[in-house]
Amino acid sequence: MMTLWPRSLSSQMAVLVAIALFVAQAINFAMIYQGRHQILLQQTVGPALTRIIDVEEQSTGRDRPDEMHRGRLRIVPTNPIPPDHVARHDIEQALRAALADSGIAVGQIVTQIRPIDPRDPRWQHFGRRRAERYARFGAELIIAVERPGRGWLVLSGPWPRSDGPLIWQLIAQTLILYGIVLLPVLWAARRISEPLQSLAGAARRFTPGELQPPLEERGPQDVRAVITAFNALRLRVTAMLDEKDRMLGAIGHDLRTPLAALRVRIESVEDEDDRARMADTIDEMNRTLDDILSLARLGRPSEDKTDVDLAALVDAVVEDFIAIGSPVTFVETGRLTLPLRPSLMRRAIRNLIENAVKYGGGAEVRLVPGNGQVAIIVADHGPGIPTDKLETVFDAFTRLETSRNRETGGAGLGLALARAIVREAGGEVTLINRPSNEDNSGGLDATITLPRQA
Repeated sequence: MMTLWPRSLSSQMAVLVAIALFVAQAINFAMIYQGRHQILLQQTVGPALTRIIDVEEQSTGRDRPDEMHRGRLRIVPTNPIPPDHVARHDIEQALRAALADSGIAVGQIVTQIRPIDPRDPRWQHFGRRRAERYARFGAELIIAVERPGRGWLVLSGPWPRSDGPLIWQLIAQTLILYGIVLLPVLWAARRISEPLQSLAGAARRFTPGELQPPLEERGPQDVRAVITAFNALRLRVTAMLDEKDRMLGAIGHDLRTPLAALRVRIESVEDEDDRARMADTIDEMNRTLDDILSLARLGRPSEDKTDVDLAALVDAVVEDFIAIGSPVTFVETGRLTLPLRPSLMRRAIRNLIENAVKYGGGAEVRLVPGNGQVAIIVADHGPGIPTDKLETVFDAFTRLETSRNRETGGAGLGLALARAIVREAGGEVTLINRPSNEDNSGGLDATITLPRQA
């Protein structure tokens, strides 16, 4: 499933910082907007309250309902604001509370925000500076206060038509912050991620036994410490594998010497059947020892890769089985050249064919080229393998046949060694049971899949 979250360290750090900046700017915008709202409220309610108090204090009963134009304050007989108006209820509530605190009783308080109309005749009475101020704000706030029995007091003043300038100011501020903060963050994240990527590449390329220069220690101190630990770990692993190889060589030598002595001694056994069985046992022990040593040393092969004609290699292995009378066939195919370690791959193929002959009565081998890969299929007509055991049989020393009869089993290393060899070459070994029907008696397909570009 695709995800929008970036995977690299530098991208994740940049995204997290960008999100943090966005949240901070959103909180900042809310605080600025709220503060601006409170300032506008104070700038509106305070002067309006002062003018209303002045009118009430100067009233001597001579006010006529039709009296007009006392500066920006008018007295009209009825409510001048239409029902479908855009109101500011917060101003209405604040003004009512302020008038109540001042002891002035009023009726309704109605507000309206309307756009500035240059054709309004009132503009003729405005001075130049006042007209410019109204035009700059773009809207007008009208406050109508009912004086029970004495008409309505109407006040007006400029009002900002929108919060656009504030929003654009905050957007510009956010972009500047992104430029100032994100660029250093990206630089720091890149300084950290580059040596980490080099470390990951070195870990992937690490092959025990190959002489490789130590990875350069660079980046922040914590990253340098990780690289230093990796270099030390690589040396320790190489030293341990060297010690393991020396130990295995000594074990192989120490075991083969008494086996060779036993083979000499069995020649003195008079019973021919007993002598043959002993010789077979010694041969089996030698083969098991070879498998164990090969499996243990597989991580450090002594054989270099070379371009190999896979069809010729498989044909040579099949000819070896035909030469000893095993029922093995090979479907001829064209030349297929792959970079392989021929001795190891020959052993993997031989192990699969040997199992097919031993448990399936024979083997049919064929090469199947595919898109970017080639498959070596070893098919038999035996009973197959239980589905729940198809992966278990690849474990070392695992045998489905438990009689320990050397004719029907071994040490259980053949499939484990074959898979280890093929995986080291970048491929895979799989086992699939073929269903039985009228034309097919079933059996097992052991398939080696190798990449064409290894």
